Amino acid sequence: MTPVYNEEIVVAKLQNPSTARDAFGQVVEHYGERIYWQIRKMVVSHEDADDLLQNTFLKAWNSIELFRGEAKLSTWLYRIAVNETITFLNKERQHNNISIDSDDTFLLNNIESDEWFDGDELQLRLQRAIALLPEKQRLVFNMRYFDEMKYEDISEILGTSVGALKASYHHATKKIEEYLLSCD
Repeated sequence: MTPVYNEEIVVAKLQNPSTARDAFGQVVEHYGERIYWQIRKMVVSHEDADDLLQNTFLKAWNSIELFRGEAKLSTWLYRIAVNETITFLNKERQHNNISIDSDDTFLLNNIESDEWFDGDELQLRLQRAIALLPEKQRLVFNMRYFDEMKYEDISEILGTSVGALKASYHHATKKIEEYLLSCD
């Protein structure tokens, strides 16, 4: 039977060199799937999401001694994942000669060619609408809508005020709604 995950105990074990490796294994097991899906919603591709998840956990492991416990461990991990994902997307834009201010239509190709995508036509349209959002709105929408995160947690991860996040979410939902209505 898998032991119950207790963040306080895990963090204490992470700070002890003799128990850090086992504790980090618990962290990966506990947060891996959630962080994978957060990344996947941003990059669409399974292979890219898998690589970014590995990078996230490598970066976390290599800097675990810097974790001071001022934020929740999950918030720290999500922040690393978001930063890794944004860096990756910026490199993809640069590789594809796309302005950082442009929408990420190159992600649409990833959605349509992704062999792991198993949604119906409506799900594909929703994913297209999300891909057309500006990066920050896409992040906020995914965290709030799909992950049902509280604005306060998103605020800690993204370093943005709750009010600004609520506005981003509102604008994102309006854009998605307009896109979906235009498809009918």
